[in-house]
Amino acid sequence: MYIISHMGTNLIKGRGAADNPPNRFELIRYEPLDDGERDERPAPATQFFRDSTASIIATNDSPDVPFAASINPYRGCEHGCVYCYARPYHEYLGFSIGLDFETKIMVKEDAPALLRKELSSKKWTPQILGMSGVTDCYQPIERRLQLTRRCLEVLAEFRNPVWIVTKNRLVTRDIDLLQKLTALDAASVVIAVTTLDAELARVMEPRATAPAGRLQTIRELTEVGIPTTVLVAPTIPGLTDHEMPAIMAAAREAGAIHANYTMLRLPHGLPELFENWLDQHFPEKKDKVLSRLRDLRGGKINDPRFGTRMKGEGAIAEAIKQMFQVTYKKLAFPGKTTLSTAAFRRPNETPMLLFGEE
Repeated sequence: MYIISHMGTNLIKGRGAADNPPNRFELIRYEPLDDGERDERPAPATQFFRDSTASIIATNDSPDVPFAASINPYRGCEHGCVYCYARPYHEYLGFSIGLDFETKIMVKEDAPALLRKELSSKKWTPQILGMSGVTDCYQPIERRLQLTRRCLEVLAEFRNPVWIVTKNRLVTRDIDLLQKLTALDAASVVIAVTTLDAELARVMEPRATAPAGRLQTIRELTEVGIPTTVLVAPTIPGLTDHEMPAIMAAAREAGAIHANYTMLRLPHGLPELFENWLDQHFPEKKDKVLSRLRDLRGGKINDPRFGTRMKGEGAIAEAIKQMFQVTYKKLAFPGKTTLSTAAFRRPNETPMLLFGEE
């Protein structure tokens, strides 16, 4: 059982970050006055802004990512996970990686129409599309806007395979569409579970679905035949790594057919943000966690190299890898599902007829 320590100042209820660190691209920053009454401030309201992007499918050539193309209906994420590697992307918009990332959300209102246009193009080569490659496509605002659902409707119409990663139980709302795609070997869902401790999750991932709810999500998806993986991520050495076998066991009991994990990675300004969070909630664990992170990253807090950034290297990384492999084998996970593009079609295309056919 974790003891949540509220030492320090600047705590904001319901948010992962406590402030807005300077944007690495900006010379000017807003510095709030310290009124001495900042032990716990009210959570700032979330603001939503229209993202007028002209395209929706993004591509990558990373050997660490299981898909080369992805769609993200939202930029920024209200889940507020303090460790989120996507936070630095918000700096390209002129925002901060801190509170801005979880309170200033960019909304791609045209995402479904753009997706239809791009899949209809002869230039599109059918391939797996990842959803939540950057920020969670099922974050709270999705309940109202339904951009992710409308994108799934397009994917189901075109029969294009999709690979979804989320921490939100809202994915079960779209079981009907996921079942249609699953029947064509064209859908797979990954549920990320960082910890089984609800109190730890509450301060680390304040607006994501609680751990018990994520396990229930796995159960509901697998009960109707949707292949579901548990992703133990991020694994945080010295804080959550010891939970890996328990998380995997709970997910397997819920029906997960596959498991994977990634280590915590802290690009750009995230080390300072994460260290401040440790100061506020786990000051007694801070040195241990940071020391083990450095052991994983060749003496640095972050290592961006492909091939090592997801798992780390060294004695601690190898011990965690062995723990994962032994647990995976012991729990007899069936293994991941291979998605297929064989059923892809463009709905408005007239199939070519052979001689004699009508």
